[in-house]
Amino acid sequence: MPAPLPPTQLYPSERVVVLLSCALSFVGSSLLVGTHALWPELRSRPRQLLLYLSLADLLSALSYSYGVLQDFKKTSWDCVLQGALSTFSNTSSFFWTMAIALYLYITLVRGSPTGTGLLCCFHVVSWGVPLGITVAAVALKKICYDASNVSVGWCWVDLDAEDRVLWMLLTGKVWEILAYVTLPVLYILIKKHINRAHAALSEYRPILSSAPAFQPRTSIADKKLILIPVIFIVLRIWSTVRFILTLCNSPAVQNSVLVVLHGIGNTFQGGANCIMFVLCTRVVRARLLSSLCCCHHDGSSWSWHRSDSERQHPERCRNRDALDPERTRPLLSST
Repeated sequence: MPAPLPPTQLYPSERVVVLLSCALSFVGSSLLVGTHALWPELRSRPRQLLLYLSLADLLSALSYSYGVLQDFKKTSWDCVLQGALSTFSNTSSFFWTMAIALYLYITLVRGSPTGTGLLCCFHVVSWGVPLGITVAAVALKKICYDASNVSVGWCWVDLDAEDRVLWMLLTGKVWEILAYVTLPVLYILIKKHINRAHAALSEYRPILSSAPAFQPRTSIADKKLILIPVIFIVLRIWSTVRFILTLCNSPAVQNSVLVVLHGIGNTFQGGANCIMFVLCTRVVRARLLSSLCCCHHDGSSWSWHRSDSERQHPERCRNRDALDPERTRPLLSST
C-alpha cells in the first residue's frame, strides 16, 4: 500500500483568493435573499426555490470562510463543527439546485400542476437528507481534519478511515456527480420543449416570429438554460478532480492551480447565482438599480433642497413619497 500523501500546504495568496470568493458568494446570496424579502411581486415559485438555495449557499460560504481562516492542522471541536456545517449546506445546495431543475421540468415540459405537496417534498429531501447524513457522519466521527487533500483548509472526511470513500460519496460526491448528469439532461429537455413551443407559436402567428421585441428575451432565456448546468459543472468539477486524484494517491492533488480552482468552485456558487438571477435578470436588475439610484438621489439632495422645498412647496413635499401607480407598476417578465 502506498504511503499517504503529506498535508497540502496553503499559501497566503491562495487563502486570500478563496476568502474573496467566499465574500462574493456571501454578498451574492444575501442580495438574492434581500430581493426576495423586499419585493413580494417577484416571489414566484422558482424564485422561492432559489431563496432556499441561497440560504444553503450563504451558510456554505460562512462555514468555508471560517475553515480557510483557521487553516486547521488537527482535529478539534470547531473543526468538526465547521466540517458538519459545510457538509450539510454543501449537500443541501446540490439538492436545491436539482430541485429547481426538476420543478421547471415538471411545470414546463410535463405540464403537471404543482402545489404545496411538491414544495414540502423538496423541503424534506433537500434539508432532511443532508441533515441525516451529517448527523450520522458526526456521530460516527467521520468528519475531522483531512490535511486539505480533499479540501482547501476546511475539515471534511477522515482520510485515515477504512470506509473513507463511502463517506466522501455520501457527504457530497455522489450527489455532486448525480447533479452533473441530472442538470444537463433536464435543462436540455426544457430548452427543446421551449423551442418546440416557439416554433408552434410562430407557425400560427407569423408576426411574432419576426417581431424584434421578442428576440432578446427569448435569446436571454435560452442562454440561461444553457449556462445554468455549464456554470455548475465548471465550478464543481475541480472538487471532483481532486477527489479522484486523492483516491489514486497522486501528488497532483496538491497542485496550486487545482487547489485554488477547487476553493473557488466550492465557495462561489452563491455569487454565480446572483450574477445569473439578479444582475442578468432584467426585472430584478431594474428594480435594484432604481432603488440604488433613489437612495443616492435622496441622500445627496436632502441637505440642499429639503428646507427650501418645504417652505416653497409644502403640498409637494408632503406627497413626494406617495406611490405613483405609473412609476411603481411592476415590470414583470413572462420568463
